[in-house]
This record gives sequence, C-alpha cells and structure tokens, in this order.
Amino acid sequence: VTRLKCGGFIFAIRLNHIISDATGLVQFMKAVGEISRGMNIPSISPVWCRELLNARDPPRVTCTHREYEQVPDTKGTIVHLDDMVHRSFFFGPTELAALRPQFPSHLQQQSRFEIITACLWRCRTIALQPDADEEVRIICIYNARGKFNPPLPKGYYGNAFAFPVAISTAGKLIENPLGYALELIKKAKADVTEEYMHSMADLMVIKGRPHFTSVRMYLVSDVTHVGLREVDFGWGKAVYGGPAHGGVGVVPGLASFYIPFKNAKGEEGLVIPVCLPNQAMKRFVKELDSLLKNNITLPTNGGLKSSFIISSL
Repeated sequence: VTRLKCGGFIFAIRLNHIISDATGLVQFMKAVGEISRGMNIPSISPVWCRELLNARDPPRVTCTHREYEQVPDTKGTIVHLDDMVHRSFFFGPTELAALRPQFPSHLQQQSRFEIITACLWRCRTIALQPDADEEVRIICIYNARGKFNPPLPKGYYGNAFAFPVAISTAGKLIENPLGYALELIKKAKADVTEEYMHSMADLMVIKGRPHFTSVRMYLVSDVTHVGLREVDFGWGKAVYGGPAHGGVGVVPGLASFYIPFKNAKGEEGLVIPVCLPNQAMKRFVKELDSLLKNNITLPTNGGLKSSFIISSL
C-alpha cells in the first residue's frame, strides 16, 4: 500500500495465475473490501470445483489450438528490453467516432473491443516492421465462464479463460483495409465454445502444459467488465483499477490491457498501456495518429506508401 499526500492510496497486488484469473482476483479483492467494511462473510462465497475443468478421460484434442504452436523465433520477437518505452492511449467517444467509419459498413457497429483491437494490431505490426511473409498473431483473452452448459457456478474463481488467436502474414495485415483484421479477430473469438475449452484442457495433459507462443505475438485483454473500479476497502470506489503499465507478462512488451477510465474532460473510455522499443513506439504513435485523423497510408512491398482513400459516404 502506498499512501499519497492527497489522501488517496495505491493498493498493489501480485497475482499467481495458477490460483485464479482476473475475475477470481477481483472476487477476492471485493471480499476483502466487504470484510474490511464490517461484513462477516463475503456476498459471494468462493467456489473451488476445479474438477469442472479437468481434462477428459481419455484426453482428446478436438479443436485447433494454434495459440500453442511451436513457432521458430525470428527477428520479429521483441528482445531489446533495455530500449522499451511505455505509453498509455485513451480511447473515448471521439476516438471511436473517428475509427468506425474506416471499416466497411457491415462492420462499423462491431464491439468497441474489436474495433480498437483491429487498429492496434495493425499499427503495432507496422511499427515493428516484420518481413511481409512472416506470420503475426494476436491473442484475445476470452472469459469462457458463460460458454459452459450449465455455466460455471457463481463464485468460481479459478482460471476459466481461453487464448483464441488470429493469425495473418504481416504483409496481408498491413496491405489490407482494417476490416480484414477485424474479421480475423471475430472468427478467433467465435471459435471459443464449451468443446473448445474441454479440448484445450485435454491438450494441456497430452502436451505437458505448453505455454502459448510469444513469437511475433500481441496479447490483449479487456478488463472493463471485471469490476476493478468497484473494489471498495472503505474509502470509496477506485479511480483506476488495472496494471501499472503495458507489456506485463513472461516476455515484456507483448501484452496490453483495456482498462476503464475517465479522462480529464469527464469522458468515459478506455486507457490502454502499450510497451514497445523506442523507435517502434514512434512509428506506432504516428500510425495510430494517422488512423485517428482519418489519414491512412499503407506500406507497400517496396517500402513506399500508397494512399488508402476513405469513403465519404
């Protein structure tokens, strides 16, 4: 706990992901808050029931899980840890209004998560400058609690999320309109079913709990509905709840979290921490700024840029 001169405080906690996921962590934090405010027992009782997600007997992989592929490392993976830069980007109503018209009409009303994720994946790929024929990946953390029939019991705090992955060559991702990236992301999310989750548990047994690939990968996690800002230890709800910076995880620089935030204008939106090497961050900011100003340029195979005309219809 860090106390601030203004009277506020920062409460930091470290999560061992073997025990729980973000939903389970917030359940625990809310329980601590309730007890600190005088309740005898938490409003939601913790549920163990880890057997609900056990592998089947015999285990059988019935779905495709490319997130766990063994991918050869290349220059596309971030390795310059001493040159990493952290920046946070706010996406509110103004930013979303600028981004949506840049998608085909049938995709403009897709979720805020899908719109922003498609933009970030493309901007980040341009910034890192991988070879055009290299595969790049984006993993979207997906809470699968509601995919089970019956759903997992209320209070289950163990890991219940998947790592659905969208994959493209860098060249196709950069050269195609933003709708291309969004369609890939939509398909990856749609792949998560109850059978997918059981298949993933079986894969863990068969292959010895492999880690998801970190080669040319970007991981994003939307924590807007987790409830971090609702945690109350007796001094009111949190002004901010989320990771301290971007790039947390096994390999620094690979992950971003979408965190609910109110800016200085009082606008509700998302703040998204991003971590990249210094020069890549400069390119990332330039590409993102270009998107927000409706002025897209697409790198061609020859290294030049060709204009992408935005429809005014």
